[in-house]
Amino acid sequence: MSTVAGSTVPSSLAPHTTLRLGGSAKRLVSAENADELVDLTKAASRSGDPVLLLAGGSNVVIGDAGFAGTAILVRSRGVEVISRRPDQLIVRVQAGHPWDEFVAETVESGWSGVECLSGIPGSSGATPIQNVGAYGQDVSETISSVTVYDRAEGVVLDMPAADCGFGYRASIFKHNERFVVLSVDFRLRPATQSGPVRYAELARTLGVAQGDRVPLAAARESVLTLRAGKGMVLDSEDRDTWSVGSFFTNPVLDAAAWEHLRAVTTGIGEPPGWPADGGVVKVSAAWLIDRAGFGKGHPGADVPVSISTKHTLALTNRGSGTTEQLLTLAREIRDGVRDRFGVVPPNSWVQ
Repeated sequence: MSTVAGSTVPSSLAPHTTLRLGGSAKRLVSAENADELVDLTKAASRSGDPVLLLAGGSNVVIGDAGFAGTAILVRSRGVEVISRRPDQLIVRVQAGHPWDEFVAETVESGWSGVECLSGIPGSSGATPIQNVGAYGQDVSETISSVTVYDRAEGVVLDMPAADCGFGYRASIFKHNERFVVLSVDFRLRPATQSGPVRYAELARTLGVAQGDRVPLAAARESVLTLRAGKGMVLDSEDRDTWSVGSFFTNPVLDAAAWEHLRAVTTGIGEPPGWPADGGVVKVSAAWLIDRAGFGKGHPGADVPVSISTKHTLALTNRGSGTTEQLLTLAREIRDGVRDRFGVVPPNSWVQ
């Protein structure tokens, strides 16, 4: 196996993903800091290789055939306060820094803004790509800017949040190979209390009303408890956590599609929906999947891949699965929901 720079590691990609699935890379190298990440990306591009950036591996599905190019493991780390005022501070985190370690540091330091995003696997640099969100918080609410390497122009840029195209689980970086995230700046609030608790399930767990504030540590602990109960906190011994988290995202329906869904679900209950700006409604993909006949643990015990036994949205590798088996299950679920309700639960991997 050849390398362009940096430290070489075994070429199999599966151990570097939370699904533990996928073949090998033609070349696998490691970037220990932002400069190495830029240099390795440039070198791979000069060689004509396609480039795969892989950090926490928690939101990627790699094919059984592997990757016919250079895979770069993003291993940069570090958290730095770059600006401080009485009412806010700007904190820069390197792209490869494990996200939950960063959240834990913010809670311990008394910085409010991302405490409800505890327990999410993966790297900090991946969070703006997906506009990661959970339990009433999205990273777009606190991101100040994102430092990127622009592969098209060959320059490093600081992109303010307004230029990042943030939307529901979306950004300008998603499905876009032009930008390599090097670090992310977060605008946080010095405080011992959390932001207002927006998510009803979290409020119930904390025993407070929606909109109340709680100590940062209490918010983090409750979120970790809720996520662990759904198999969403990584545990090498728990196959329900061998997943990419929620494989499907919630469909966003216009008014006509929402009314059609309500009509076809008459008799089985009102589908959970959350109105949003523009007259659209976000619908629970978990509810649709379950009501279409794909419950927790489907298709049963002793199978290579299945829906998590704890969370309907997670597709899991039970230890002997393949990527193709996982995608076959995903297609079965997608097509079943479409045929039953006329709605397709979105995902990024299944064609």
